Amino acid sequence: MGGSGKRSLKNPLRTTLVVSGLAVAAATAWAFICTASAKARPTAHSDSVPADLAARRPDRASRGDAGTPLPTPSPTASPTPGAPGAEATEPEPKTERKKAPARKVLGTGACAASYYGHGRRTASGEAFDPDALTAAHRTLPFGSKVRVINKVNGESATVRINDRGPYVRGRCLDLSRAAMAAIRAIGSGVVPIKYQILDMP
Repeated sequence: MGGSGKRSLKNPLRTTLVVSGLAVAAATAWAFICTASAKARPTAHSDSVPADLAARRPDRASRGDAGTPLPTPSPTASPTPGAPGAEATEPEPKTERKKAPARKVLGTGACAASYYGHGRRTASGEAFDPDALTAAHRTLPFGSKVRVINKVNGESATVRINDRGPYVRGRCLDLSRAAMAAIRAIGSGVVPIKYQILDMP
């Protein structure tokens, strides 16, 4: 009797342990299945777009019409000169800078030149102007153009003969004050010069 009672107590306990083990195993298997299915399921992100909007959204950002691609311009060849349909273009005329013709020198000489600046009437009848590029010569016609070159520094000026003089040996020209200043000799009083006769009336 005592042995049969112990066996009857052990059997329900064993049955309970087996059932509990099976329940734990089943719960573990269910948790594993749920975890695996959760990993396989796609995760919804905040930036996901519904399918109908995704179909309308452009692949690239643009500032114009997003859904309409811009037409590709076809290359157009420039018309060949002389070909039919090409506009006739005339070449631009070449402009050449004309050099001023060199003035013919009618005569040359060298001497000393002085200057005068007091006001009086000239031998040609004009009033003397110290600020004009004029000079006196003993024989050249009035109105003759003479280029005067300072032999010291190379400065030159073209003067117009409108008076007679000078009457001092070694001097052939008496310049106005402005003409003497033009050849940078106003402080010397008398300067060695070369002259070229450019024009005579």
